[in-house]
Amino acid sequence: MTNALILVDIQNDYFTGGLWPVEDMDKVATAAAKVLSDARAAGSHIIHIRHEALSATAPFFRPATEGAEIHQSVAPKTDEQVILKHRPNSFHETELHAHLIAHDVTHLTVIGAMSQMCIDATVRAARDLGYDVTVVAEACGAKSASFGGQKLTAAQVQAAFMSGLAQAYATVI
Repeated sequence: MTNALILVDIQNDYFTGGLWPVEDMDKVATAAAKVLSDARAAGSHIIHIRHEALSATAPFFRPATEGAEIHQSVAPKTDEQVILKHRPNSFHETELHAHLIAHDVTHLTVIGAMSQMCIDATVRAARDLGYDVTVVAEACGAKSASFGGQKLTAAQVQAAFMSGLAQAYATVI
């Protein structure tokens, strides 16, 4: 079994001062940087996923902007793959699956943001494609949300999505 670390959308717009800040993103990035450092030391395959909107008027991750760039806390090394995506699911219309197959990867560790969107979509797709998946919860970030007149804190959103993934899609640690 070959392991890969997938860093999803740890990009500038999710940090304070960005167009779409995620609560406690600095804390998430610190945890993500530790996971990345450990994965590099272990010789794991590293893949950075970078989301870029298709429209210059998108609310965030606008094309060719600093906000759409990977945050310096987890900056890729030259030998690490960076895959561009345009949808929440990191496998959708990208070379991610083919890249993982070419490198005999069978187990993924997934970290990044946002838990309720791109982490959820990517982890579910990975499991559906047959990968064993681990999610490091403290290295994933969520935003507060509301639905049906009920407001949820970022912590509540995080707990709801991590619990759902832990039920059938991933080992959540």
